[in-house]
Amino acid sequence: MDRAISVLEILAQRGEAGVSEVAAEIDVHKSTAFRLLGALEARGLVEQAGERGKYRLGFGIVRLAGAVTGRIDITQQGRPVCERLAEEIGETVNIAVLQEHYAINLYQVRGPGAVTAHNWVGQLTPLHATSSGKVLLAYLPAKERATLLTEAGMKKVTPRTITSKAKLEKHLAEAREAGYAWTLEELEIGLHAMAAPVLDREGEVIAAVTASGPSYRFTEERMRELAPVLIKGAEEISHRMGYLG
Repeated sequence: MDRAISVLEILAQRGEAGVSEVAAEIDVHKSTAFRLLGALEARGLVEQAGERGKYRLGFGIVRLAGAVTGRIDITQQGRPVCERLAEEIGETVNIAVLQEHYAINLYQVRGPGAVTAHNWVGQLTPLHATSSGKVLLAYLPAKERATLLTEAGMKKVTPRTITSKAKLEKHLAEAREAGYAWTLEELEIGLHAMAAPVLDREGEVIAAVTASGPSYRFTEERMRELAPVLIKGAEEISHRMGYLG
């Protein structure tokens, strides 16, 4: 697998390469390089260029890349908005998406008032105990939401974590009505957060933009005051992603 990935990287760098060049680059016999290229060609990941014996990346790569381009786009489109939100709200702002039965943070900006250097990027966080997770759950079809929660479980992360499905459903309904979700020390003691949905061009929720801060400063009242700012920011990212509503 490592060799096959190396072959793809070589073709990405060079544009085109022959069997001999690939073999020399990854230090294997020509027959091994030929078999690797043959397997990749069968999957459409490489193709033979016009000149016989030369290979280049195939369109199968585009198919694979398509699975993540939406996430790349949302990070790019959300960056300037998140930077502004972090300044306006004064707390840490993140963009998170659904990853299996978790919320994963893709991008983070620390606000001027942030007191810790905790980096949430790349971290898988429980859906039921995070504001981003609640937003991502809130707009799923009920059956899909129930399946996700069953698979993930509703572990009690702190004494304030919601572990009742009925109570969570009530909270999600309130979040849909208000346009944002919130957590009060449900993931970490001393941490409050709120999140608003980001939509794609079809109007589907594809991400959540969140603001989080220490509970002594980012109080329930403060979050209610700042919720319209976060919602407006999420709407701006949605429009950047092609949503016209």
